[in-house]
Order: sequence, then C-alpha cells, then structure tokens
Amino acid sequence: MVNGLKMALAGLALGLASVMPAHAQALKVGIAAEPYPPFAAPDASGNWDGWEVQIAKALCEEAKLECEITPISWDGIIPALTTKKIDMIAASMSITAEREKTIAFSDKYYNTPTGIIGPKSETFEATPEGLKGKILGVQVSTVHEVYAKKHFGDTAAEIKIYQTQDEANADLAAGRIDAVQADSIALDDFLTTEQGKACCDMKGTVAEDVEVLGPGVGVGLRKEDTELKDKINAAIKGIRASGKYDEISKKYFDFNIYGD
Repeated sequence: MVNGLKMALAGLALGLASVMPAHAQALKVGIAAEPYPPFAAPDASGNWDGWEVQIAKALCEEAKLECEITPISWDGIIPALTTKKIDMIAASMSITAEREKTIAFSDKYYNTPTGIIGPKSETFEATPEGLKGKILGVQVSTVHEVYAKKHFGDTAAEIKIYQTQDEANADLAAGRIDAVQADSIALDDFLTTEQGKACCDMKGTVAEDVEVLGPGVGVGLRKEDTELKDKINAAIKGIRASGKYDEISKKYFDFNIYGD
C-alpha cells in the first residue's frame, strides 16, 4: 500500500513537471577574462565594470532577459559559446566573415578605428613603410593579429603575439618592442595611465580593411539562437532610441563610439 502510494505520487510529480515551465536560468554573457579598459575591467573586489559591461547589462534589461556577466579567457571565448558554457559574447569582438563561419552576430553596437602607438622619442606612421624593421605587438586571436600579419608582415621585423593587451603595452613601455596595434579606444586609455603618458603616443590609425577588421563590433551568438539574436538586435535599437546608449557612453567617451 505504501509503495503503491509512493509510486502514484512520483508519477504525479513527473506529470506536473512535464506540463510546468522550467525555471529560466540566467543567460551567461561572456566577456574576456583579461582586463580591457575602458570596456571591461574588474575592481578591487573582483566586480566587472566598464562601458561594454554596462552596455551588455542595458541590452539585457531592454530585452527583459536575466543575464550574468561571465569572464572567459579570450582565446577560448568562441568555443565556450559553441559548447554552451556561455550564451552570448560581449567582448569587443569584431564582426568578420571568418568568425561568421562559426558563430552569428547581432547588429553592430560600436565601431572605432584601429590605432598604432609607439615611443614618444620616435616618429613614424601607421603604415607598412612606417613599421619597416620594427617589432609590432598584437593580442592573440584578434582582428589586429590578422591585420598585422596581412599588412605589416612583409615589412615589420616581427609580429609579436601576446596573450593580453596589457602584456603588449607593458613590453612597449619597457622598450622590448617598437609598436603596438589595437583598438584606438583601448590604446587611448593606456596612454592616459602614468606608464602610457611617460612612454608613448599615438602614431596614427591603420588603413581600412573591412574584410579583416569588419564593419564593427557585435554580440556573438550561436547560429541556432535566432530568437535571441532578434531580441538583442531590437535591444540595440531600443537603448539607442531611448538615450540609454548615449547616457552610458558619455561617462566614458567624448565622441560618438557607435560610428557611422
């Protein structure tokens, strides 16, 4: 009798579970675990903040999604998305044809030029001729690595690859390399630090190459998550229309980071 009652109750529980909606888990928004100010960096308590972190949170709020910021090593962030360890990427990832072979992207949410910095004591341009014989540092698995190898590989003495942007910047400040290529905003942020102000200045922006650099930065998504992509695209439009995008951006920049 007791066993029969237990079986009946278990069956009822299973039946209810099959018709009741599952508890929605927070979507994991992947950001690069390597600090990338002013876009994303942890504070002394380990809490992540920055322009891109705030934009990601605003997108989730606009789309009425519960989200959780999840730091992931940059060179493993796409595999983390495709294996469902995270649900989105909001990590200054440029939209490129090569990446679109593996993942999908939202519409762009910002687009800024690519810059090159070097020692204040030297004058040269951000061109193949300007970088002739120089050691150029770039971060691994970025469009800057691809661009540098394509455009400067024949003239630079070496394209040196770094795991993080901070490591490349530190080697430049120490005189171990001659130049660094990265997003101009990230480089400008470094140039405002004591280390950056002491050593280096902006040499210029590189020539455009949409095939490599892409049309801008988008949220990375799994190809099959079309409904989520639609929600994020609508949210991008929404925060721009409401003024939320500009409200966040004005705390960090004095120009239009969205681009044309």
